[in-house]
Amino acid sequence: MLVLRRRAGESFLIGDEIEVELLAVTQQGAKIGIRAPKETIVLRKELKITQDQNAQAASSLSLRDLEQAIQKLRR
Repeated sequence: MLVLRRRAGESFLIGDEIEVELLAVTQQGAKIGIRAPKETIVLRKELKITQDQNAQAASSLSLRDLEQAIQKLRR
């Protein structure tokens, strides 16, 4: 892991197309801005983890589980 120290207003580059700028630092945390091509997905890690968990749960759903869920919705 690369660790960088930046002050508000300073930035760093990832490759040739992504710039990350430290906009502000407060007691609550740091505010950052990211400039990247539109096709680049920028996602908070906790959302990616949730997305992966949801996909895994959906793929492991059996036909029986699905039928039971449908029956519960019909009630």
